[in-house]
Amino acid sequence: MSAVGVLVMSYGTPDSLEGVEAYYTHIRRGHPPTREQLEDLTSRYEAIVGGVFPLRENTNRQVEALQRTLDELAGEGRYRCYQGLKHAAPFIEDGVAAMAADGVKAAVAIVLTPQFSAMSVGGYLKRAREEAERHGILLAEVESYHLHPELISALEKRVKGGLEKLGADRDGALVLFSAHSLPARIVEMNDPYPEQLLETSRAIAEAAGVDRWQFTWQSAGQTGQPWLGPDILDTLESLSREGTKAVLVAPVGFVSDHLEVLYDLDLEAKKRAAELGIHLERIDMLNDDGEYMNALADTIVKAVD
Repeated sequence: MSAVGVLVMSYGTPDSLEGVEAYYTHIRRGHPPTREQLEDLTSRYEAIVGGVFPLRENTNRQVEALQRTLDELAGEGRYRCYQGLKHAAPFIEDGVAAMAADGVKAAVAIVLTPQFSAMSVGGYLKRAREEAERHGILLAEVESYHLHPELISALEKRVKGGLEKLGADRDGALVLFSAHSLPARIVEMNDPYPEQLLETSRAIAEAAGVDRWQFTWQSAGQTGQPWLGPDILDTLESLSREGTKAVLVAPVGFVSDHLEVLYDLDLEAKKRAAELGIHLERIDMLNDDGEYMNALADTIVKAVD
């Protein structure tokens, strides 16, 4: 019996500073960024990577760890993982084509983001579905796994560990769950994304015994249209006015160390918090955490069944 293909999808990141322009051009649907836009994005990458570029390796490690977990769970050779990225090679279509070249007849598509939105995960799945149809591959699709017990357990441990980082300031600290903002029009579409993020946050808070928490958005695009808010920088200002002195950020919409975490939170949000007199720490990201890999593997196996 041929292996079941597993298309592991994520947003993608350039594999070097030299690749930032091509990456940004792809995000902008083939329109090259202005010189100022390119300089801004490149400077953000330079600020977090300092000449080394580990971001792509995070995704590679996740896919390798998922392959090992599936081998342990279902036996070697039952599943075969392929990468498909939205904005960088190997693109989603490349991943499906690689499956077809290997003779894969049935596959599962999963995005590393746990919560579903038609605008994000839905777009990945559509591309995967269309390419799978072209190659005659039967494709099962995972829309979300935002309440998987092992995902919640992994994040609960990180919240508890993150509160320890606050030291003496942990008493009275607020846990601020966050995720990537999307255009506000998704609310009119009854998109499940905001509610699924709240469900994830609520489950983690309950598991970790956290009473004081709220949700905020981050990393909104600059498209001239309204995006979901409030943004984390505005939320920090509100918290400062309310007298909050310590915040633990838990970016539950993200699963690895990348630009939106290492720059938007660790540099930008931390700087703003310091200016406001707030001690801000962040939870460790999931990356290739064993419980997270178990959650993915279990979800994949159930999708096939």
